Amino acid sequence: MKALVAQELTGTSGLAYVDVDDLAGDPAYAGAVVIDVGAAGVCFPDLLLLRGEYQLRLEPPFTPGMEVAGTVRSAPEGSGFTPGQRVSAFSMIGGYAEQVAAVPANVIPTADGLDDGEAASLLGNYYTMQFALARRGGLLPGETVLVLGSAGGIGAASIQLAKAMGAKVIAMVHRSGAEEFVSSLGADVVLPLADGWREAVMAATGGQGVDLVVDPIGGEAFDDAIRVLAPEGRLLVIGFAAGGGIPTVKVNRLLLRNVSVVGVGWGEFVRRHPAAQAEVGAELTKLVAAGLRPPPPVRFPLSEGAAALDALANGSVRGKLVLEP
Repeated sequence: MKALVAQELTGTSGLAYVDVDDLAGDPAYAGAVVIDVGAAGVCFPDLLLLRGEYQLRLEPPFTPGMEVAGTVRSAPEGSGFTPGQRVSAFSMIGGYAEQVAAVPANVIPTADGLDDGEAASLLGNYYTMQFALARRGGLLPGETVLVLGSAGGIGAASIQLAKAMGAKVIAMVHRSGAEEFVSSLGADVVLPLADGWREAVMAATGGQGVDLVVDPIGGEAFDDAIRVLAPEGRLLVIGFAAGGGIPTVKVNRLLLRNVSVVGVGWGEFVRRHPAAQAEVGAELTKLVAAGLRPPPPVRFPLSEGAAALDALANGSVRGKLVLEP
């Protein structure tokens, strides 16, 4: 089978599209669900892995890819899965290939009405943000959510899920031409992330500030994001896509203004509490049944995975990026 393999930790230049051994029938995977991959999700941690900058450091060669959707090729007895069944899975590694192996606990039946690209789109971003908004952020109907980096995969998931939970959403965009895309996701207010954006957010909330900030970018926007929090507001730290170092906060600001900075580490939480995956998945399944659909993913052939990752790195992708074998 074909796979996109990291042969050295030099970013996308270290990737090679090569032949590797099939997984089906290999006794090493007898306890795993082997999936014929229809689509593999691309996420920012994949880029970090390829640069050797992720908290989990892997030595080459390895095949990246944490999110997949496709069809069961084989499954162990008692797993609850059968050949031919459409599934999605958190593979954690190995997803950029024509086949992947996943532990049964990480495999989820694909909801009716979703193709493989859409199903893969719901994995990392939507699971992360369902966990972030509902559990870590305690979002309530009627609250106001500010989403930074709103044109990316995390941003799109944040807007759609916050609206489904009954919140008002203010979306910040820094990419030229992204306003229409972000508006189509249901954002109530779309503002450019430019000089004076803090004042624009305060004006949009009648001077009250926002109850929740979704911050997947970090960088220079972090300090201003804390300043636009209403009393008892919460800032959700999702990631640091802006680069330039990890932001810091003077905790006296939190004390004096009664605001919170809350970490969101979905992968680590699931590692310690495996049952959380099924719980969050059940909530998302209800939303899909009620009509939730991710925006159409940006699709690249698996063979062009390096170009796809470069597009993600330079900010030219709106929504979710998937690779299709």
